[in-house]
Amino acid sequence: MRKIPLLMVLPPLLFLGLAVMFMWGMQRGDSRILPSALAGMQKPAIIEQTLADYPAVTDASFANGVTLVNFWASWCPPCRAEHPRLLQMQADGLPIVGVNFKDQASQAAAYLLRDGNPFNSVAFDAKGRTAIDWGVTAPPETFIVSREGVILFRFQGPLVGTDYENRFLPALTKALANDS
Repeated sequence: MRKIPLLMVLPPLLFLGLAVMFMWGMQRGDSRILPSALAGMQKPAIIEQTLADYPAVTDASFANGVTLVNFWASWCPPCRAEHPRLLQMQADGLPIVGVNFKDQASQAAAYLLRDGNPFNSVAFDAKGRTAIDWGVTAPPETFIVSREGVILFRFQGPLVGTDYENRFLPALTKALANDS
């Protein structure tokens, strides 16, 4: 009987082990969703610098119940895509705090003047420090924050499409129901 050398068996076994690990890793949930490390925690501070003559973000910005915090930039096409939805949410009475980041103040102010301002207050985070504190990876990102300042949900991407309908709206509905 002929012996099979270990070096002949080892590579296929290693490959099989790696394949099983990769398959297991791919089944662990939706890889497009980055969980927020801040969910359930108090919201980080928001920079005090304001954009142009828009109202500053203060603790009073969160006093009227569930509030959205939207990180956006005028140069961001997905931010432009979600803008009509933000305007509609504001018209429906939902308070929205805007944090403009890594943008030119003049371009951001001109954008809001031209397309409408959906925000109750607007912070200007030119260096992106507040975005880092909130764990923002890229605009737009929207957070649902409770009256008490607790982050309830983080949504990455524009507030449009089926992902918005299937993930964001249920989280917002739940937050608003619990706020009543």
